Amino acid sequence: MRLATGLLLLLAAGCAALRPGGGESAQVDEVVAAAVAAARAAPEEQRRQLNHAQQMFAAAQGDLTRVRLGALLATLPAPLRDDARAAALLEPLAARRPETPLVQLAGLLAAGAAERLKLARDLRAAEKREEAAEERAVTLRQQLDALKSIERGILEREERRRTIKR
Repeated sequence: MRLATGLLLLLAAGCAALRPGGGESAQVDEVVAAAVAAARAAPEEQRRQLNHAQQMFAAAQGDLTRVRLGALLATLPAPLRDDARAAALLEPLAARRPETPLVQLAGLLAAGAAERLKLARDLRAAEKREEAAEERAVTLRQQLDALKSIERGILEREERRRTIKR
């Protein structure tokens, strides 16, 4: 009975390995598990895992090491998150056809990183518009104060003229 169970498990594993993208599904599971574990880890451990992924990618720039590094860059908290670099790493892979599990994960991570980059750009643009509006408000207040001062001067001169004529 144990032999039959073991044989069935081996056959199932063999079938999964023969299925197109079957091996990639296990790789995607590993990448996701590593990214989740890193996100939950202490900051020092996060830094260590990111450095390790960077070294692995520098040594072998394959699709798997690219997605591992991109996943960490896209999911770790600030200051370790680098959405621009994650998008640059993942977008070329995400554009590939056919869509294998690794390519789909790259697409998901690249889309999230691109969205966060867009939001950051929009926020910076809104902040610049707000600063410009504040500067304009200061300028308008100064102009208003200058006009009020001129008006006071005119009123004071008119008052002096009236007192002199009396």
